[in-house]
Amino acid sequence: MIYADYNGSAPLSQEVRDYLIKRFEKGPFANPNAIHYLGAKTLMGMENARAVCARILGAEFDQVVFNSGATEGISTIFHTVLSNEKNKKIIVTSGIEHSAIVNTAQYYATRGFTVKCLPVKADGIIDLETLEQWIKEEGDNIALVAIMAANNETGVIQPCKEINILCQQKNIPYLCDTTQYIGKTPFNFKEMDLDYAVCSGHKLGAMPGTGILLVKNPTCLLPLIIGGGQEKGLRGGTQNYLGNETLAVALTAIEKNFVNLNALTEKRLEFEDTVKKAFPEVVIIGETSPRLATTTYIALPGIHGQAVQIELESQDIFVTTSSACSDNMPVTSKVLKAMGTSDQVGRGVVRISLCLNSPLSYYDQLSEALIKAYTKLSKVKSF
Repeated sequence: MIYADYNGSAPLSQEVRDYLIKRFEKGPFANPNAIHYLGAKTLMGMENARAVCARILGAEFDQVVFNSGATEGISTIFHTVLSNEKNKKIIVTSGIEHSAIVNTAQYYATRGFTVKCLPVKADGIIDLETLEQWIKEEGDNIALVAIMAANNETGVIQPCKEINILCQQKNIPYLCDTTQYIGKTPFNFKEMDLDYAVCSGHKLGAMPGTGILLVKNPTCLLPLIIGGGQEKGLRGGTQNYLGNETLAVALTAIEKNFVNLNALTEKRLEFEDTVKKAFPEVVIIGETSPRLATTTYIALPGIHGQAVQIELESQDIFVTTSSACSDNMPVTSKVLKAMGTSDQVGRGVVRISLCLNSPLSYYDQLSEALIKAYTKLSKVKSF
């Protein structure tokens, strides 16, 4: 079996599985906020995990806030920045943002804010010149810029450092959605000098329902969940201490796997070239842009992505499409529409996403299976 949907969700890493087996045997299991010995020991384990996460992510200890994942982190940041904002009324996002950003921005649009959506170029990169113009003309009225670091569909890496510099010129808070970036390429919160960043445990091989919100100045954070004052009052509710510990284990494993980055990139490019030689009309979305080493977004025009997905699954290979389906009719995703991708291509995409320690041989099997699927399906074009 080849699991190639890591951008969707990563299975528990082997390191996390091994850790949990030992952890379940030895304990402790207690409320980390209790003042008795077992509570203090549980808290110590969780705080050790926080220190490990902070070191690997390039953050200070108190800049790491444990939560349930990136979606909660995003909502918390919007809540923090916009709740008491009376003067600045513009939220800037882009056409390739995850629904967690899009829907939260739309929520605040019903509360008096204006959402401006940056155009995206055909290569999958946001129009930086337009952002620069908007900040120059309306920077004093921009309350928040929320633009991702790497796209979950295309794997295209955005110019987040340049975006941050533009925002800092007008003291505009920048939420960099790093959900797909962290764990797939080196990341350092301090070096990037970001205001806010987020990640989800299930993208990293940690337990689902875990996550981290990184905050440059945690004293300014407004809790979305008030509760009993846990996480130094920044996120209420008894902490998922086991899950938080697995974040540290997963990130430690990923840190070791960055040595595979160049080899994986080269093998991915070789895989893409092999498929293109067999089918020259194949389109690699974002091919000319910087991309995550682990992601290929590929289409053979006129072939339904769902059909390709089914063919690959029959060979025990699990990928995904971008499609949100209605009556079994594939549609071009909002990300691809923002890029100006035609339906001939957009309805046919499949996303192949591996992890940093996936065997390089997977790409040989993937190219063979994909060519086989395209050969079969191209005999009867879907649309």
